[in-house]
Amino acid sequence: MLRRRKRPQRVTFVTRTGCHLCEVAEPVVRQAAADAGVAYEVRDVDADPADRARWTEKVPVVLLDGAEHVYWQVDERALRKALR
Repeated sequence: MLRRRKRPQRVTFVTRTGCHLCEVAEPVVRQAAADAGVAYEVRDVDADPADRARWTEKVPVVLLDGAEHVYWQVDERALRKALR
């Protein structure tokens, strides 16, 4: 029996100031979340010691309901599929 996964309710974009990959990925992630009608938030990895310890080498990071979906390079098609 196949179980349908639950549709994510929140997209979190973990970023840092001066990150070129973040600047490229953020508008893509923001638009995908908006198109899917999913809540969207941005978190600065350097604002929280726990975030910095966990993701400092991975930014940008996209979290779906708090779970890591992808880091560094965002595949828009895969993100949109995950948001359906």
